[in-house]
Amino acid sequence: MIQYNTIVIKIGSSTLTSNEGKLDVNNLSRLAAETADLIKGKCKVILVTSGAIVTGAERLGLATKPKTIPEKQAAAAVGQSLLMRQYEKAFERSGIPVAQILLTRDAIADRERYLNARNCLTTLLNEGVVPIVNENDTVAVEEIKVGDNDTLSALVASLVGADLLVLLTDVDGFYMESEEKVAFKATLIEEITAEVEAAAGHPGTQLGTGGMVTKIQAIKLCSDAGIPVVIAHGRTEGLLKKIAQGEQVGTLFKAKEKKPESRKRWVAHGLVISGSVVIDAGAEKALLTKGSSLLPAGISEVKGKFKPGELISIYNLSGKEIGRGLTNYPSDEAEKIKGQKSSNINSILGYEGSPEVIHRDNLAIL
Repeated sequence: MIQYNTIVIKIGSSTLTSNEGKLDVNNLSRLAAETADLIKGKCKVILVTSGAIVTGAERLGLATKPKTIPEKQAAAAVGQSLLMRQYEKAFERSGIPVAQILLTRDAIADRERYLNARNCLTTLLNEGVVPIVNENDTVAVEEIKVGDNDTLSALVASLVGADLLVLLTDVDGFYMESEEKVAFKATLIEEITAEVEAAAGHPGTQLGTGGMVTKIQAIKLCSDAGIPVVIAHGRTEGLLKKIAQGEQVGTLFKAKEKKPESRKRWVAHGLVISGSVVIDAGAEKALLTKGSSLLPAGISEVKGKFKPGELISIYNLSGKEIGRGLTNYPSDEAEKIKGQKSSNINSILGYEGSPEVIHRDNLAIL
């Protein structure tokens, strides 16, 4: 029996690319058939797919993977429709419609567009459609790029409040190193420790834009959102059904037990961080145990430049990030009122400002 109601599956470039550097239609079709079986078992599935640039490069007859932004955008523009055609043909065999969703970071950062995207995806899932998501590479520039599909899939999973994220790649799980310096596959990882991050190594495969480093970053995002993640080999037949039924496949990364509500997930990971504050022990305790707002009295240091309404990180005195929130004050005013009682804000700034630097409704604990 399927254990999850909603699953996001990220299909990496290595899973969709043959040894000749071309789109592997056979593996795409197999994954579509396995996904269709999940849907028939009353599971809702979103696919986050790579492969548009590779497909476009093949169609354009390029000898190597595009390197410049214009080359990548051109290849993506050509390849996206070809890739979607293959997905549509593959799912047609099971009578399941598909929908193309192209996202950029700004669509997630803007609250109204975030809600529109979530409502669209939810409606598609309720109608039995498979949303197929990719970054909108044809228009994305540095300021609005998500950057890699590991992160995009985690953002999508958080967006819809998924129950599981599956990262399909070219390895059969996450490998750690024993005390004897022998590599072994970890079947279960309870939390992302410094040891786990060190084992992730460095990103960069010939075909993909990410590696284990980006996967660990995506897993940390999902953990904060209360979503477990599985890393598994994308060419293992029957793995999707096994994963959905809760069988041990690849490596399972557990998540924090409590899933935050949608707005908190958006605050924590939907926006780009603009600056940070360091808080004292009393403020840390109030935030973690009482669900309090962040008052100026608890702030000991202000870092970076930010504007009202922007996202800032909250660090404790040990340098650990414990939360993120939308600030009511710009950085220069936050600097002036740090360590002060809220009742003193008027005399310091010359106007009656908010008593909180970050209201608890706009604050997410990590």
